[in-house]
Amino acid sequence: MRVVFVHGACVRDGAWWWEPAARLLQAHGIASVTPGLPSCGESGRPGGLDGPGLPEDVEAVRAVLQNSSEPTVVVAHSYGGIVVAEAAAGVPAVQHLLLISSYLPVPGESLSSFGDGSPAPFLDLDPVSGTFGVRPDALAATFLQDCPPQIVIDAPDHLARQSLSVVQHPVAVSAWQQLPTTYLVCADDRGTPAAAQREFARRADNVVELDAGHHPFLSRPDAVADLISSLVRPLSG
Repeated sequence: MRVVFVHGACVRDGAWWWEPAARLLQAHGIASVTPGLPSCGESGRPGGLDGPGLPEDVEAVRAVLQNSSEPTVVVAHSYGGIVVAEAAAGVPAVQHLLLISSYLPVPGESLSSFGDGSPAPFLDLDPVSGTFGVRPDALAATFLQDCPPQIVIDAPDHLARQSLSVVQHPVAVSAWQQLPTTYLVCADDRGTPAAAQREFARRADNVVELDAGHHPFLSRPDAVADLISSLVRPLSG
């Protein structure tokens, strides 16, 4: 059994973001891995007009999913759900998807399909460089309001400028249409409002709600680890 974590947009060092939940899972004998996303600069090439985009992210995650035959639960956060829609499709080892404050696109939809067409106020878009990122002054209040103080202090060091192309790039296939899927609604999320999440979650098989902000694996790692464990446990038999 294993868990593959896929982080969201505009961050790097995915293992740092997932570490509190991953540590609790490890204590229960559940291993996990966190692929890097090239569009966030995690392959050595920076994001940008000529930088890696969604296809490279899909390729990176899919390579990790295919490198083991162990029964696998994929846990995707925010933009990670767009990546996983393609990356997990048709991979025999993947048994369940858990989407956290995320998206379930159908073929032809992109990240932009889930917005109202206007840029979010907490993002900084730079069409000249072809990148976007979280405004550092908006990070704590929008995404980390319920996290421990040290997390809030350290998080800015793990932000990234990401290729803007990922916003418009449509997916070609939807793994969630092939696999059991659980959606975790973060009821106190200030980045993706809970009402929007509940609408996205209509496409999932199961929906769970948690009183947490956008990063519950940092603010409520015990609850997230318990949920993941409940999805992994049936695969052990």
